[in-house]
Amino acid sequence: MQQNNKRIAKNTLLLYFRMLFTMAISLYTSRVVLATLGIEDFGIYNVVGGFVAMFSVISGAMTSATQRFISYEIGKGEEGNVSTLFTTAVIIHIFLGGIVLILAETIGLWFLNTQMNFPENRYVAVNWVFQFSIITFIVNVISVPYNAAIIAYERMKAFAYVSIIEVTLKLLIVYLLVISSVDKLILYAFLLALVAVTIRLVYGLYCKRYFTDCHCNWIYHKSHGAEMFSFVSWNLIGSVASVTKEQGINIVLNIFFGASVNAARGIAYQVLNALNGFVNNFQLAMNPQIVKSYAAGEKEAMFQLVYKGSKFSYLMLLLFSLPILIETPFILNLWLEEVPQYTTIFLRLVLITALIDSLSGTLITSMHASGRVRNYQLIVGTISLLTLPVAYIFLKNGYPPYSAMIVGVVIAFICHFARLVLLGKIIGFPISSFLLQVTFRVFVVSLFALLMPVWLYSCLDVTWLSFIIVCIVCVISTMLSCYYIGLKKNERDFIKQKIGVIISKVIR
Repeated sequence: MQQNNKRIAKNTLLLYFRMLFTMAISLYTSRVVLATLGIEDFGIYNVVGGFVAMFSVISGAMTSATQRFISYEIGKGEEGNVSTLFTTAVIIHIFLGGIVLILAETIGLWFLNTQMNFPENRYVAVNWVFQFSIITFIVNVISVPYNAAIIAYERMKAFAYVSIIEVTLKLLIVYLLVISSVDKLILYAFLLALVAVTIRLVYGLYCKRYFTDCHCNWIYHKSHGAEMFSFVSWNLIGSVASVTKEQGINIVLNIFFGASVNAARGIAYQVLNALNGFVNNFQLAMNPQIVKSYAAGEKEAMFQLVYKGSKFSYLMLLLFSLPILIETPFILNLWLEEVPQYTTIFLRLVLITALIDSLSGTLITSMHASGRVRNYQLIVGTISLLTLPVAYIFLKNGYPPYSAMIVGVVIAFICHFARLVLLGKIIGFPISSFLLQVTFRVFVVSLFALLMPVWLYSCLDVTWLSFIIVCIVCVISTMLSCYYIGLKKNERDFIKQKIGVIISKVIR
């Protein structure tokens, strides 16, 4: 266990290096892209090119599903057979990619050109963006087994190194976008697709070179295929439900309010994606150990990993998101040349939703580890999908755009408890213990962390000095609340010991 914890810590640090580097570049490029494209074209890309994000969510869910099987085989030791499983995974994902390609080029094209709301002179650009999004999706799906192998073998430094290439290419995109005289929206979509294809190919080549078991021999193995196809299919249903909810909200907002509101939501999600990197990287480092513990029959060890993963994921996200939640208007005006209407409230609501969802990351992994995902995906997927019709009803009856996001917050809260109930029934997960040790504890932490910063924000004028003071107080109050309320005694003792070791080394 100690060796596993060290591996988790090492991989987390590598992934954080990757995330900090990419986050800095992403925030800069977002500002330049918005200024170069303009609010209308940026909104168009967000709703149409949002299919890229939609497909990446699907491929990410498929990656976690495939990674579960590879990690499970590794956890079985000599009894595992990674090679045959990997080949079967590649064939399954090519098949799934072909199905979605057919649906996108038929139903997707019809909906895009007959039901969406765009300026008349931009439909040619809209269709080009859509086609480039489809190309990106197909490459992502075929690459899923290779990414899953990197995670299962816990070679997180590969992600860190390749990310340097990726952000360098994205900086080049910004430069080409600024100097180019062609249609900037079409060029932006094409270049992003080209970068996505390049990065996916790099990951594939890495796996083929460093993992002897990750070579596709094109022989389909029915024993693995039936189980994996069933698992991936059910997991895909849940992912499609989640993505349909997110992209569906984008489409509904477009229908009722136009592309400018899509731009506001797109900016909010770019900030969220940057912050979510802290949580996702931590959970990415923990997920293989959760699955391997379950495969080895070490249920109690798995539960402890789930507890710690959920709690620390929330506390990390709270530490970084609280200053943004409170000082949203100041930060947006500092970051962007022109802030679209509703961006402030959109950003605050998506951050609240993300905090709730951060508690469920390791819960989902433990469900994947069990392999019994059918009922889970049907129930949680259906609840999540309710966001779309409920939001549509509110918007249809004249409520403002942010009402759709409020519905999302409520549904996220319901989904969290649904996951706990299902885990309790399927794998005997200790629900009451989790609610007491994790959910209730982080709620109290949030409450105490908010008190002083919110009071200061309401009392001080909007200036650079007040912004700095509020941010510093946010960090201090969150760290103190996390330390004294969020952590248990043995966790506090561990931190004290590590700090003592660091201090003694510095003094020497």
